[in-house]
Amino acid sequence: QVQLVESGGGLVQAGGSLRLSCAASGSIFSINSMGWYRQAPGKRRELVARIFRGGDTNYADSVKGRFTISRDNAKNTAYLQMNSLKLEDTAVYYCTADLKRTIIGSIFTSWGQGTQVTVSS
Repeated sequence: QVQLVESGGGLVQAGGSLRLSCAASGSIFSINSMGWYRQAPGKRRELVARIFRGGDTNYADSVKGRFTISRDNAKNTAYLQMNSLKLEDTAVYYCTADLKRTIIGSIFTSWGQGTQVTVSS
């Protein structure tokens, strides 16, 4: 079984910063990529940022230059540094990991429970 535990969400004023963390634990052989999605009320879930094992990253256009994703492969942990937060960044943020549980297993996506980020004016 695999568990992703997110932390770091909360309430922040516009222009402020937050740092989200996501720790993966359990039966894990390897993690290909880790990422963050978000879902605002009444909107579809969208990819915010993703980082691959080798360090390659991609970002949603709406967060480029403001958010930075990083990871610690030894700790199976990913981070999302969010700066210059805007009202429209308010959402539930979900951590994901594309991983294998055994050397011969297939890759599957595990999801965290989500953490609320609220940006106020």
